[in-house]
Amino acid sequence: MPAKDNRSGQPNTSYTPIAQQQTELWLQPVAPRRRGRRAVSALLLLALFALTVVAGVVGGGLLYVYSRGRILPGVSALGVPLGGQTPTEAAATLSTRWDEQSVTLRDGERTWLLRPDELGMTLDAAATARAATTKGRSFDGVRDVVTQRADWFTVAPVWAYDAATAERTLAQIAPQLAVAATDATVRVTGGQAEAVPAADGRALDAAATLAALAADPARVLMDGQLALVTRPVPAAVQDVSAAVSEANRLLSHTVTLEAYDPLTDERFSWPIAPAVWSEWLRLSIDPTAPTDYRWALDQQIAAAYLDTLEAAMGDGRYLSEEETPAALSTAIQTQQPTAAARVYHPESRHVVQSGETLSSIGYDYGIPYPWIQQANPGVESLSVGQEIVIPSPDALLPLPPVPGKRIVVSISQQRTWVYENGHLKWEWPASTGIDSSPTAPGVFQIQSHEPNAYAGNWDLWMPSFMGIYRPVPTSEFMNGFHGFPTRGRAQLLWTGDLGHQVTYGCILLSSENAQLLYEWAEEGVVVEVQR
Repeated sequence: MPAKDNRSGQPNTSYTPIAQQQTELWLQPVAPRRRGRRAVSALLLLALFALTVVAGVVGGGLLYVYSRGRILPGVSALGVPLGGQTPTEAAATLSTRWDEQSVTLRDGERTWLLRPDELGMTLDAAATARAATTKGRSFDGVRDVVTQRADWFTVAPVWAYDAATAERTLAQIAPQLAVAATDATVRVTGGQAEAVPAADGRALDAAATLAALAADPARVLMDGQLALVTRPVPAAVQDVSAAVSEANRLLSHTVTLEAYDPLTDERFSWPIAPAVWSEWLRLSIDPTAPTDYRWALDQQIAAAYLDTLEAAMGDGRYLSEEETPAALSTAIQTQQPTAAARVYHPESRHVVQSGETLSSIGYDYGIPYPWIQQANPGVESLSVGQEIVIPSPDALLPLPPVPGKRIVVSISQQRTWVYENGHLKWEWPASTGIDSSPTAPGVFQIQSHEPNAYAGNWDLWMPSFMGIYRPVPTSEFMNGFHGFPTRGRAQLLWTGDLGHQVTYGCILLSSENAQLLYEWAEEGVVVEVQR
C-alpha cells in the first residue's frame, strides 16, 4: 500500500512486494548498458548533423541556382550539358554546337556531308535554352525526375524545318545518282542477230526521301545520317524480238554497191556479203514511239569500209559518207540486190606555167574560167609559179546523174552522139560557139527545159532549149541545146550552118533533132563536151 506522508521527518518504512524486489535485482546489472546507448545516440546525432550540413549546402546550391534563374544541374540539349548556365549562355552554347552539326546523306557506299540548314533545319537556340531553363521548376518536374530518371534531363531542340530548302538540295544531288536506262537493242555477230536485253536505270526519289526526313527530322539529326531513296527508271524499249527476226531475214542476201563516175563514165561494182555489212547494222528507236524501229548503218564503220573502195579507184576520188551508206541501208532493208552510189572528185591545185591564162587553164581542166576566178578570190592576174585552186568538176553536176543516158558533143568534130544503156541511139551534126564566145569543154548536166527560151543579149528565141551550164556561176544565164533560133520571132537563123561554129556558146541542133532530144533527156542526164 502506498506510504503515508511523514510530516514528522522520521524515516518512513513501507512494504515492497517480493516480485518487485526481484525485478529490481534483475535490472541492476543492466545499468552500464544504459551508458552505451547514450554513446550511439551521440553518433547518430553527429551523422544527422553532417547530413543536415550537406543537405543545407546542396539545397543551398540548388536554391541559389534556382533562385538565380540558371538551368538546373544535369539538364542537356543536343548532347551538351547546360546545367548552371543562364538562358543567354545556354543559347550561345547551343548555337556553337549547332554549327558543328552535320548530316550524312547515304546511297550505298557513296556519301554527301551536309549542314542541317542545307536540309532546311534551323535551330531556335533561344527557345531551346528557355525550355532547358524551365526544367524542374514545377511539382510535375519533380515527379518526372522520379518516373523518367535520366531521360528527364534531356531537352528536345526547338527548330524549324523548311521542306523547300531540302528539296532544292536534293535536286542538286539528283544528277549524281542518276543512271540512264539502256534500251534493248539488236547485236549482230557472226552474221546472226540476237537481242541485247534492256537495263533499267535509276533516279533519286526526292519525294520519298523528303517524306522520310519530314517524318522525323529530330531523329535524322540525332543519328547524323539520312538514307537517300531511289526509284528504278525502266527502259523505253524492252522487247526487240521483232527486230531480231527482221534482222535475220535481212541477213540472207548479198548487196552489190554499184558506183558511177559521171566525169569519166566509169562504173565500179563491189559485192558486199552479209558477213561484212551486218557489222554496220544498227537499230534506231523512235523515243516517242518505242514500238517503232528502223534500221540504219553505222556511219563510222561503213566509212572505214568505203575508204578501202576509194583507194581502189585512185585519183583522189571518193564516195559520199552520207549518200552511200543511205543507199546501202535502203537496199538492205528492201532486199534489193544493188545499191547505187556516185563517185565524187576533190578540188585540185594548179601551178601556173608560162603563157597560161585563166581562160586557157579552164579550157584544159574543163571548167569555165569564171568558176576558177570564184574559187580564187583576189586573184586578178597570174604569174609563173603561182598556185591556184581548181574547183571540183562536181560543182557543174548539181543533180543526181540519170543512169543509162549520156550525151557526148565534140567541138572539134561538130557532132553530137546520144547513148542509152551503153548503146548509140542518135548521131547528129551540131554547131558550137564561135571563138569569141566559145562553148566550154567539160562534163555538165541537163538542168532545165524551156520550150522557147529567149536570149536578150542577142535577141534570139531558141526552141526546145535545155540548159547545161552557167558560164558565170553567179548568173542565171545558161548555155545549152536548142534548135534553129529566130530573131524578132520571124528571121530563122543558121539553118545552113550545122557542122560549123556559129553560136554564142550554145549547142545548135536541127529543130527536129532538138525536139527529140528535149523529150528524151530528163534533168540530170550527163552531157560531155569534148574539145
